[in-house]
Amino acid sequence: MTGLSFLVSNPDTKEPMFYTEKKFSSPHTPEELLLELQRSFSEYKELEHPTEVILLYATNVYAPVPLSLFDETKASEYLKFNSKILANDYISHDTLESAGTVVVYIPYVNINNYIFDRFGSFQYYHATTVLLRSFLASEKHSRDAKVFVHVTETHFDLLVLKEGTLQLCNSYLYKTPEDFVYYILFCFEQLNLNPETVPVTFVGSISEESDLYHIVYRYIRNVTVATANSAKGQATLDERPQNNYLLTLSL
Repeated sequence: MTGLSFLVSNPDTKEPMFYTEKKFSSPHTPEELLLELQRSFSEYKELEHPTEVILLYATNVYAPVPLSLFDETKASEYLKFNSKILANDYISHDTLESAGTVVVYIPYVNINNYIFDRFGSFQYYHATTVLLRSFLASEKHSRDAKVFVHVTETHFDLLVLKEGTLQLCNSYLYKTPEDFVYYILFCFEQLNLNPETVPVTFVGSISEESDLYHIVYRYIRNVTVATANSAKGQATLDERPQNNYLLTLSL
């Protein structure tokens, strides 16, 4: 509820072709979010006529559930003890068969309806699902414990993987660097992870120059910031067919 981001990429080469984001000074309601979304589509011609649309909900109202324990008829039960939900909230879920995990979350019906009316059929997921797919795929042959932290300006998602399986997946709100490192160290303590040996990889809104990075590095020996490879010769929309691109929208 604190911003929007738009990524346009070539579906064949996966090369990024256009990216923009909007950050809000305060959290928006779903109704306010829809107005901002409509405004964005009127501002950027690059977002017109994609061949495929993917919508990601990057919220902290979600719960990872073991697939063996998941009951779709009781989806709200997995959220109501940790988040404020309403009786008429629509509950959705993403299934990660290979990980034996289901991500339960609340999408916004007004946003889904608008995207469908504008583009027709589309796919939507929780952003944590995308993180899990990516990290689990890259670590499926690794036996050592590893920690991955996806950072935004208001919260971070922390994932712990060991022997290719998920040990922990949770989100934490923070305001100060001290909040940030406290939650990370608390997770290390609860899972008996050794800060001298277990590596932490950061992705998202963090750099090696940031206060967040420096305070974590005081307590954890092996800390790195992963950056997306800046593709050489990135294409602009004018250099590729205007009707052949993928739009990924994150809320």
